[in-house]
Amino acid sequence: MFNGQPKGLYALALANTGERFGYYTMLAIFTLFMQAKFGWSEAVAGQVYAIFLALVYFMPLAGGILADKIGYGRCVLIGITVMFLGYGCLVIPTGADLMAQIIMYGGLALVSVGTGLFKGNLQVLVGNLYDNPKYADKRDSAFSLFYMAINIGAMFAPSMANYITNAYLEGKGFKYTTDAVATYGDRAGEYLSTLSSGYSLCFGVACISLVLSVIIYLACRNWFKHADMTQKQAKAANTDQAAVTELTPKQTKDRIIALLLVFAVVIFFWMAFHQNGSALTFFAKKYTVGEVSGITRIGFNIWSLALIAVSVYFLISSFQAKTIKNRFILGLSTLVLWGGAYALYAQMDDPTSIMPSDFQQFNPFFVVALTPISMLIFATLAKKGKEPSAPCKIALGMLVAALGFGVITMGSFGLISPMDLGNSTQNILSPNWLISTYLTLTFAELLLSPMGISFVSKVAPPQYKGMMMGGWFVATAIGNYLSSIPSLLWDKIPLIANWGILIALCLISAVVMFALLKKLNAATQD
Repeated sequence: MFNGQPKGLYALALANTGERFGYYTMLAIFTLFMQAKFGWSEAVAGQVYAIFLALVYFMPLAGGILADKIGYGRCVLIGITVMFLGYGCLVIPTGADLMAQIIMYGGLALVSVGTGLFKGNLQVLVGNLYDNPKYADKRDSAFSLFYMAINIGAMFAPSMANYITNAYLEGKGFKYTTDAVATYGDRAGEYLSTLSSGYSLCFGVACISLVLSVIIYLACRNWFKHADMTQKQAKAANTDQAAVTELTPKQTKDRIIALLLVFAVVIFFWMAFHQNGSALTFFAKKYTVGEVSGITRIGFNIWSLALIAVSVYFLISSFQAKTIKNRFILGLSTLVLWGGAYALYAQMDDPTSIMPSDFQQFNPFFVVALTPISMLIFATLAKKGKEPSAPCKIALGMLVAALGFGVITMGSFGLISPMDLGNSTQNILSPNWLISTYLTLTFAELLLSPMGISFVSKVAPPQYKGMMMGGWFVATAIGNYLSSIPSLLWDKIPLIANWGILIALCLISAVVMFALLKKLNAATQD
């Protein structure tokens, strides 16, 4: 799994981990921040959230076009600087007036532009490492590892956001609640102002994480410097890369068409998947119990989850070890990690209070824990010559995504719809419904996202690598914007109807993708 990978992969992955940790710390509480600070409804907060996500993922297209001209590494460094300024704007303490909104929108714009310069181009650098025939067969596994590193940062982000927020509330004499009026009465306004200030401090985490990312990037730059070369630069230098990557005009056209078809389909996956920060968070706030007991508590201790995730790697490695001694050591280490996770769980309060944003740590946890399993499965299939193509994996991912929203649909039966619930809450549902939904959606994500990025890296014509990687994120951007639709419909249609729309879109996308498989595989095997 880790053997035979170039050192540059780990440097780029760690740099991305730092940046993503800050980004997801911000994202975990962003809709809740807007509701607390400005008193916005789910529809308004969800719309701003969707527009921001759309910009974050649209800007890599511009960043990719620019990088194809001036260089990928240069754009990455400029992007980190711009993002730092954006998060800095969000940390500024403000009221809830028009100026506060302007500052927030300005910060979001800077974060979007900076991410556009950083995100796609960093992944192009990863892909370029595998243009070397020595590493070509490890491209898919490399992007799976890279994606896992992203989610290590994302896994700890919600806990960091909750820790900072709760510590700030307690320092001001408050405790988190989903119903400020019922809990604090006349002090509800003061509580919400304090809560929004606590959320603002979370944005400072992103500034710190970006500093760590740029340190890692610059310190290890020699490990991947050779990959920081556009097609134009490669030709000028007369390198081997320029010689082996030439395509005919027809091949170039066919590959671009194939990529555009994939982009069109994955729009609907991201529309569904990114309900984690909007509709699924609103669902957690309105319907899920505020306390957990029993074994479910272990899922709400980030350190227990971290130990469990690490134990998966030790367990798989123990089966792959070539000597009895190594198997014993790795097996024993697995048991120690499980024991540590249980010890942390045993020390938790029973019941344990939870926050809506806590649920967002499950998706990255599942990504980290399940990545080695998915890699093992696909490696086994590859050895037998039965590994599905990247487009086939994407189609399967759409089917699994539909299943994920089927889970939350079953949990929604019998609940009062938001249009009847109003500003009240019905916190009766077991958190296991949401946890199961996130688990299923993670299976879909592992089939689609790292495989899709690897597919773009492999298939994109060399002279358009930055642009095509940007195109992948544009598709993500459109999907992110469309993710606002369930929020807009939140208090207008029954819950089950809302989830049903997402199920239908995922199923239709899967059917279309399966219908295009032959064409996509033919175009990308040249």
